[in-house]
Amino acid sequence: MIDILIRYGAVLADAAMVSIGVTASAIAIGTGLGLALALMLRCRFAALALAARAYVELMRGSPVLILLFLIYYGGPSFGVVLDAVPAGILGLGLYAAAYFAEIFRAGLASVEPGQIEAARLLGLPSLSILRRIELPQIAAFILPPSINQAIIVLKDSAVLSIITVPELTKAVTLISNETFAVVAPYLCVGLIYWTLVEIVAQGGRIAERRLAARISR
Repeated sequence: MIDILIRYGAVLADAAMVSIGVTASAIAIGTGLGLALALMLRCRFAALALAARAYVELMRGSPVLILLFLIYYGGPSFGVVLDAVPAGILGLGLYAAAYFAEIFRAGLASVEPGQIEAARLLGLPSLSILRRIELPQIAAFILPPSINQAIIVLKDSAVLSIITVPELTKAVTLISNETFAVVAPYLCVGLIYWTLVEIVAQGGRIAERRLAARISR
């Protein structure tokens, strides 16, 4: 395994950076779209709420691989041509958004309704209520599941090799084909994934402690 790391260290490092970049971008898309979907789910307009619920259920009920195939290989049929990396980011982001939507929905539901009504009586617009009252209160509630979802997105990025994204799984496949070794290359990549997951998890724990300390002041 050490020989593989020495010989292909640069290749694995480049692939790891691709995995990190794709994951971070997908999480950004998933978080933003997830919040929008959560707001739609509680919208008074039934059509918007129904559309958001249909999206969430469709994404949660389908394998991410199907979505990636539809975007990358099926996109040209609809005039949408994307390179592998943008297609991978978009696919993972759209998929993660369904799960982030449920996290935000549960968080928003935990806010005391009386606070919202009081803010409306004071004349605060909905955006201000969301930004000043709801989001600060739900931060501690949604942070742990959000970190967990971020880790899932990181591990899901391994399937992007199927659409030729040059991430870790693609790199280890090429290394294995070149060296005719299986165990050592995949152990190396497994170790890299474990390290990345631990970094995200530890970062989440630090954020939780800081948030808890800020709330307790």
